[in-house]
Amino acid sequence: MRLLLDSCVWGPAADELRAAGHDVDCVAAWGRDPGDEEILRRSVEEERILVTLDKDFGELVFVLGQRHSGILRLVNVRGREQGRMILHTLSRLGQALEQNALVVVESDHMRVRMPDADPG
Repeated sequence: MRLLLDSCVWGPAADELRAAGHDVDCVAAWGRDPGDEEILRRSVEEERILVTLDKDFGELVFVLGQRHSGILRLVNVRGREQGRMILHTLSRLGQALEQNALVVVESDHMRVRMPDADPG
């Protein structure tokens, strides 16, 4: 899968994901953090699932109606566990994420919100 790791995701998680065969880009490698709107725009442009710890992306998507290509938000997942948790989530919910779901993962459960169906 094509992933974009927000700057708040623990750096070594990218290595774990790449070792598992995923195409990973990292905001931390861009030199500067361009802000949430630009990160979200770029993830859509490059068709990458955004992985973040930041709840502000949910507001951009569900309150302001901005497009996304799937968002995986980790909540209270320790840095050293992030790579493993991302891999576990992708194995269980990767198809939903590729269909532009918002998935929130905590250490003991996951929540999935699929995009609203197009009424037209």
